Amino acid sequence: MPVLRRVLSGSRYLILIAVAGSLLASIILLLYGAAMIVKLAIEVATHPIFTTEDAKPLAVACIEVIDLFLLATVLYIIALGLYELFIGADLPTLPWLIINTLDDLKVRLIGVVIVLLSVTFLASVVEWKGNTNILTLGAGIGLVLLALGYILRQVDTTHMPDEQGPLHEPIRVPE
Repeated sequence: MPVLRRVLSGSRYLILIAVAGSLLASIILLLYGAAMIVKLAIEVATHPIFTTEDAKPLAVACIEVIDLFLLATVLYIIALGLYELFIGADLPTLPWLIINTLDDLKVRLIGVVIVLLSVTFLASVVEWKGNTNILTLGAGIGLVLLALGYILRQVDTTHMPDEQGPLHEPIRVPE
């Protein structure tokens, strides 16, 4: 049994694969977004925009970059959260980013996904030329947001801050 215990205890380090992958994906998206911003800045400097109609593609491009940054943020939060949950909570993070349970990670992720979906819908509204039914897209996104809001409410009501104890604290395996 002691061997099995050590194997199971050590297996938590397999999560480092997910942590590294999420962090790398976040870095790639951040760099790509930064490159897109530089490209947009050069484009605007070389081809100034003077009409509202000409500004729409620029607005959509900016919204898409924000979308990339938000997705990069989600991946970064996943990397931090998984590390804090499985490896160690000794990372120097902001107080709102401390993750002690999977529910904490869920709440952070759902919050960012809600913003991501909202920004995606905003980009669709800005691009809309009247040829598709944007109401259907809005209703679909609205239903997803409603479901995510319901999940957030369930997490908040089932795990109130005053419920502290062994069931709500992270499990730390001694090394």
